[in-house]
Amino acid sequence: MNKKLWFLLIFICPLLTACHHETAAELSETTMQSATEEAVSTASSAMTIKVSPIHTEISEMTTAVTTSSDDSTTIIYSSDETTIASSATTTEISSFLDEHTTTITETIFTTTPERIPSDGELVRILDYIPDAVIDLRYATTNNFTGTVIYDDAEAYLCYGTVKKLSKVQDKLKEKGFCIIIWDAYRSEEAQYKLWNVWPDPTYVADPRNGITSHSRGNTIDLGIVYEDGSQVELPSGFDEFSLLADRDYSDVSDAAAENSRILEQIMNQYGFKGYWGEWWHYSDIDRYDLIIPEN
Repeated sequence: MNKKLWFLLIFICPLLTACHHETAAELSETTMQSATEEAVSTASSAMTIKVSPIHTEISEMTTAVTTSSDDSTTIIYSSDETTIASSATTTEISSFLDEHTTTITETIFTTTPERIPSDGELVRILDYIPDAVIDLRYATTNNFTGTVIYDDAEAYLCYGTVKKLSKVQDKLKEKGFCIIIWDAYRSEEAQYKLWNVWPDPTYVADPRNGITSHSRGNTIDLGIVYEDGSQVELPSGFDEFSLLADRDYSDVSDAAAENSRILEQIMNQYGFKGYWGEWWHYSDIDRYDLIIPEN
């Protein structure tokens, strides 16, 4: 058997055992340095081993790694299920390492898979669409009320809606555009605050009549900009309550009408429906059981 392969397999056993119950986040730099120094402290000849992440090359080479309850015995099976090393005690491994100089260029870590949110869970949009432009107007005084309504300038939506919106962004980028978000999830508390500041049902939904679309986490107010952030001609400004805001584009420029239709076509393609009276307002055609994370 190739001596380097034998050494590689024997050497990675204690590393795999040590990492079995620890994630990369839990394994401190001091612990890793100590483990490395111990492994190479008595080495004498030149050999370099590059250890690849366990879920790629190593997983192709080995199919099982098991240890006894006292961590004294390590058994490794190759991909063809033949035994390569059996009953190698820590003393034997230590003795073998004494005969070699080993430089570790990468270290194996066990990792915890990233948790996938449920479709109804509120998530921060920028965590999934990092190139979206966020201009949350109700977190500033730059809105039709002239009052700050939101305490947080981050934009959130249900994960199911964000997945669709990510596809919208990808499609828009093919045309040189990027989404700009003016409003997204609105808490019921914020809806009441908005109503108290501007109690006109023509412009603001009365929260006493039930949960509003923005408070469901599947509704968004957005437009498009060029990928460099420069403005695109659109039918009107956000929350401009005039005839220019509706989807009858006969009273706006051809360029503004075309740009709004591009946005509308792509939003419809990926499962959104627009509100006729506001060209910027879209709701996911799917509704979710809203989950608001505690943090």
